[in-house]
Amino acid sequence: MVRVLIADDDPLIRDVLRDVLDEEPDLEVVAVASDAREAVELAELHSPSVVVLDVRMGHGGGARAATEILQRAPGTRIVAFSAYTDVGAVDEMRRAGVTEYLAKGVRNTELVDVVRRLGEQ
Repeated sequence: MVRVLIADDDPLIRDVLRDVLDEEPDLEVVAVASDAREAVELAELHSPSVVVLDVRMGHGGGARAATEILQRAPGTRIVAFSAYTDVGAVDEMRRAGVTEYLAKGVRNTELVDVVRRLGEQ
């Protein structure tokens, strides 16, 4: 079972991501965070296989959250999920240790495939 943490400041995005990922029999959403600080706390508590992490959100943003999550839950893989696809945002997240970077608006099947693949590594 791939354990997933969702972190996004938009409640609608959080709900949709939870619904999409929980529909898959081999994926389990173990926690949902609304900001970077909460994402770090929940990652440390739940040790998810994969974190789907928004890039721009309160209390430090995605890059800070990614760095801290990887320090506190080293086996976790992180997927940046953002409306921002500029080179600077992508580079910042990669430097923070993010494994994959997906633009919001990708098909659900693509997101599910990436989460599943990372969770199986």
